[in-house]
Amino acid sequence: MADKCSCGEKTVLFYACSGGANVAEIADKAARRLMFEGKGAMFCLAGIAAGIQGMIRQAKDAGVNLVIDGCSMDCAKKIFDAAGIANYRYVRVTDLGIEKVKGVHCTDEQVERVVAKAYEALGTTT
Repeated sequence: MADKCSCGEKTVLFYACSGGANVAEIADKAARRLMFEGKGAMFCLAGIAAGIQGMIRQAKDAGVNLVIDGCSMDCAKKIFDAAGIANYRYVRVTDLGIEKVKGVHCTDEQVERVVAKAYEALGTTT
C-alpha cells in the first residue's frame, strides 16, 4: 500500500544522449541524477530508435519525457520526432556553453548546470 496518494502525478521519463564525447557523459549523468533524486525514471532511448512499440507507447503515454541531447546533432530529439513522440521537453548540453570534446571526462559543475536546466525545462525546482 502506498504511503501517499499519487493521484494526478504525471509520469516523467528521462532519455539521454549516449554518444562518445564529454557532453554525452554529462547528459547521462544529469538524467541519472534526476532519477536518483526521485524526479522520474530513466528510460531506453535505443529502444525508441529500434522501433520497439511497447517502449514507444510508454513514452507517448508518459506525462512528460525529458530528452537531453549532448550536441547540435540532436540525435535523441531526432529519434523522438521520427517515432512521432511529441510530449517531450528538451535540453541540449552545448547550449549551456559546454564545449563538446572527445576523450575528456565531465565535471560535477557541468552536470549541475544541465540538471538545473532540466528542472527549468520541467517547470520544477530541486
